[in-house]
Amino acid sequence: MSALGRNQSGLIKGQVLLCGNSHRELAQRVATRLGIPLGDCVLYQENCGETKIQIGESVRGKDVFILQTGNRDPNNMMMELFILAYSCRSTSAQRIVGVVPYLPYSKQCRMRKRGSIPCKLFADMMVRAGIQHLITMDLHMKEIQGFFSCPVDNLRASSFLIQYLKEQQTSFENVVVVARHPGQARRATAYAERLRTTLSVIHGGEGVVLDTEATDGRSSPPLIAQNSLQTPSLLQTPEKNNFFPVSTAAVTACATDYDAPTDSTFPS
Repeated sequence: MSALGRNQSGLIKGQVLLCGNSHRELAQRVATRLGIPLGDCVLYQENCGETKIQIGESVRGKDVFILQTGNRDPNNMMMELFILAYSCRSTSAQRIVGVVPYLPYSKQCRMRKRGSIPCKLFADMMVRAGIQHLITMDLHMKEIQGFFSCPVDNLRASSFLIQYLKEQQTSFENVVVVARHPGQARRATAYAERLRTTLSVIHGGEGVVLDTEATDGRSSPPLIAQNSLQTPSLLQTPEKNNFFPVSTAAVTACATDYDAPTDSTFPS
């Protein structure tokens, strides 16, 4: 315990874990696992819609970890992150680390005609707000790390998901790994190889449009691509989905940025 710098009360010296309103349950679990209390911080919106925060403890000279994700209402959630980071920076925090499991705007990382690269703008805003180190998971493209002028840790969830699948499935003889579209074939191949099973790739389908000339801005107006799991047209029971036959025994979805709707048949 001495290596972690714990004092008699069990707290980690000089470290504070703060969170916004995106996923307080996850932040509480992380704090419990670390054996530290969740930082005293209140975030709310005023009647005019502006975000306001109140930090109830001193962060001067401390390492501050801000846990905030962007899978739900990303604009407001990231504004909370910016204000939290800027407040900690203004009150002389020693180091500010942003823990963002799902980085919003990461899918908008390519230049389109008559467009821009919002992901680069988002990265600059995070650094300007005071983020000195970013910890995220499963970036849409690894090259996004180059947008940031601060260190970025892009963690991978594949090892945990594969471990979960191996615990739930005793035999993979009749298991097939399905890629939602050809753009995900490389990642799905990695899963299939580690599970030693077969691979299937869905070409076309509802709401799936690849990066072709039809979507790079040369067509006016451009087609709308639904590449996010927040529109889970494929994540339905076999009876409601034409991509999977009715004889399919079970469908398991593995995702790290899935925001399940209230009427979803899958647990969130």
